[in-house]
Amino acid sequence: MTKKTKKKWLKPTMTPFRMGGINKFGGTGKAIWRSEIDGVAVADLVTTHGSPLFIYSERSLRQNYDNCLRAFTARYPRVQLAWSYKTNYLGAVCNILHQQGAMAEVVSRFEYEKARQLGVPGNCIIFNGPHKPRDILIRAIDENAYLHIDNLDELFLVEELAQELERKVAVGIRLNFDTGYTEPWSRFGFNVESGQAMDAVWRIQSSRHLKLRGLHSHIGTFVLDAKAYHAQARQMCEFMLLAEEKTECRIEYLDVGGGFASMNSLQGVYLPPDQVVPSMDQYAEAICEMLLEMTHERESQGIPRPTLIIESGRALVDDAGTLAATVVANKRLPDGRRALVMDAGVNLLFTAYWYNHSVTPIEPLEGKPEETVIYGPLCMNIDVMRAQIMLPPINLGNTLLFHPVGAYNNTQWQQFIEYRPNVVLINTTGEAHVIRTRENLDVVIQQEVLPQHLLSPYPKHKPKL
Repeated sequence: MTKKTKKKWLKPTMTPFRMGGINKFGGTGKAIWRSEIDGVAVADLVTTHGSPLFIYSERSLRQNYDNCLRAFTARYPRVQLAWSYKTNYLGAVCNILHQQGAMAEVVSRFEYEKARQLGVPGNCIIFNGPHKPRDILIRAIDENAYLHIDNLDELFLVEELAQELERKVAVGIRLNFDTGYTEPWSRFGFNVESGQAMDAVWRIQSSRHLKLRGLHSHIGTFVLDAKAYHAQARQMCEFMLLAEEKTECRIEYLDVGGGFASMNSLQGVYLPPDQVVPSMDQYAEAICEMLLEMTHERESQGIPRPTLIIESGRALVDDAGTLAATVVANKRLPDGRRALVMDAGVNLLFTAYWYNHSVTPIEPLEGKPEETVIYGPLCMNIDVMRAQIMLPPINLGNTLLFHPVGAYNNTQWQQFIEYRPNVVLINTTGEAHVIRTRENLDVVIQQEVLPQHLLSPYPKHKPKL
């Protein structure tokens, strides 16, 4: 008599019938899972370092940098990449990119001091941003940083400091203008169309203490149309040529900023990232084609073409970062949808407010996928990691991976309600290193000071419940 094989039990699900599917094709998407990152088991990382856990890939960071540099140097003879600190200023991340050859691009006293503490020379730092206090400007001038002036008040201050220091300081200015493709970032820099930018050029060139060496602009963030950079390069070159003609200055470099998109899914964009995000080659072609066209006469005159500076952040680091989080509760919402509660929320994953991150289990899960809402652990109604995603049945203790998350989360995360977790880096030989340790109560209250009369939590008579 043949012995019957016992069938595996599958958790039942009950969901209300809804007309149509999750998308216009009626499909729910193929169930996928990912157990390793660069050959290292995620389950082992979580067991060793706890959950939630940020995981970075050194291999991805180095490859992304090399791909970006190749795309631009293959099209233009003078290129320098700069790492945008505000995107991710974890020391290990920064120094990987500095080892690859990136300058530091900073926008505050803190970021400038961070770059110097990591060993970046002042003359390899680009100092942007609308707020540069007097003392840090003195240091930046003394250390020959690339200063990009944002406004007239700053221009006057730099000129005053240059006079006090008896120096002639080479500076750049930030431009803003309408490309016709992105919303103008007119709060930063000097406007070209109004004539304000040319007035700033005249002021600098007429000063005995200043010299104009470069132009900078940044047209937006997560820019999905490469033609916007074609227009940016044209307008910057036109302004450069006009400024050189009128004031006899010589522009050494054009800094086009960053804003390149990563392979993330922007909320409100229907098509998947691989269909809407330009490749690095497309961004490079749009910029370099125009630069070559607008500067070709320089070579015939024996004048070097201006160096092209790229301040990429998100496109280099986003897909190098992953967040592992654990399911701490299952719920059924009043409308019938399933909900998960994770041990990581928007306090760690700030970009969940504008991205639909990919969510992947670390092991194969069986059962019918259903519409699921993913919440974090915070006592705030806005703590939503994914407003809607199709997932198979998920059990308590299952680990999910959120990806890509390397850009802006470790600079904008908050110490709110929960401690911030460990961050690990997987190096190119598959070893995991802790690059930021988890917080505890001592870390969180380190800066607090209790006056003597508040050392006791209760008055003489404790409250009665």
